Amino acid sequence: MSMLHYLRTATLAAVMLLAAAAAVRAQSATVDDTAKFLAGLMPSADSPLAPLTKDPAWQRHAKFFDTAFGQLEQRQISRIRAWADTNLAAPKPTMFYMFSGPDFLYANAFYPKASTYVLSALEPVGSVPDLTRLPRGGIASALYNVERSLSSILSFSFFITKQMKTDLQAGQISGTLPILYVFLARSGMAVKDVSPISLDDKGAAHFAGENPGPNAVRGVRIIFTGSDGQEKTLYYFSTDLSNSGVKASGFLKFCATLAPGNSLIKSASYLPHSGNFTTVRDFLLNNSATIIQDDSGIPLAYYSTRKWRLFPFGRYLGPIDEFPGRYQASYAALFQRAQPLDFGIGYRWRTPESNLLLSVRLPDDGSPATDAVSSVETPPPPPRPRRPRPPADIGSWPRGDGFFFWR
Repeated sequence: MSMLHYLRTATLAAVMLLAAAAAVRAQSATVDDTAKFLAGLMPSADSPLAPLTKDPAWQRHAKFFDTAFGQLEQRQISRIRAWADTNLAAPKPTMFYMFSGPDFLYANAFYPKASTYVLSALEPVGSVPDLTRLPRGGIASALYNVERSLSSILSFSFFITKQMKTDLQAGQISGTLPILYVFLARSGMAVKDVSPISLDDKGAAHFAGENPGPNAVRGVRIIFTGSDGQEKTLYYFSTDLSNSGVKASGFLKFCATLAPGNSLIKSASYLPHSGNFTTVRDFLLNNSATIIQDDSGIPLAYYSTRKWRLFPFGRYLGPIDEFPGRYQASYAALFQRAQPLDFGIGYRWRTPESNLLLSVRLPDDGSPATDAVSSVETPPPPPRPRRPRPPADIGSWPRGDGFFFWR
């Protein structure tokens, strides 16, 4: 080979290499690869995010999440799935999770057979930019903020709102969307499509380019699949769930088009106990086939024995110190005959202190709802309630100025 021919060949190869590199840079990462990357999982080999996995910051992030989610799976999530598999025989296709924040992790753990998930809270959807275009050092900062925002739910099973707001407004990624990405990816889901969605005052859905009018509820629709390839839908709406908020919006009208469903209420700041949240409370009671809750959910007095069958699990010790005045003597009486619970949940996140109530709606004729519960037995009538006792010491409970729970 002549020197001239060699130089021409080398030059052509260099040009082709530069062109290929430019094409990779110009290519946008898929939403699934972005979700995997934020979750500390390897994106596809041809993704423009793949080279960023060589960054020590991402490798440390991946190792941290591998450990944290592995421990959570062993300690809690696998046990929740086993509990749901034993106690829920025929869940509805729709799952409602009010006051949820971006908590798809527990929504999927309790109701893995749902095909439509509706989550709602005050926090905005936010955004996830093209991670390949973040400034130098931006990746490390973004990943660290995601880790911090998830620290409470990975440790205690709920979000601390103030901490999450601070962490996810500190960088270029924001809101609930990056957390939804992480939970979807770490739950083994493949994200297929992400679209902004708005609801008008009649509950009709509007997508990009459409005008939902005033008082629109903003949110996001995520289409995803699990290992079985079944396509599912996750909605997250940023909305005010107080009486005035839901009456001024079409959110509950939209939910009604998906009813009846199964509901989860967890670490809800005892808002369903408040007179300012009666509309959403009544919606859940009227549109749920089953409700799984801790004691921060709907007060026991609102479950009519003619309409609901109640199955208590765990131990009721009353509310923690941050929520005085929410003790329920009737709850205490019911839980004296509760079945064991082998995982922690809610504000009393330690397993020996956690309570969970499964409420199954009876058919209109009051006959047993045999299609909704698989193996639990109806507990005997509770004894006369005892006098309230103060909550137990919670020891190493996280504290600080402005401590506030995810709503």
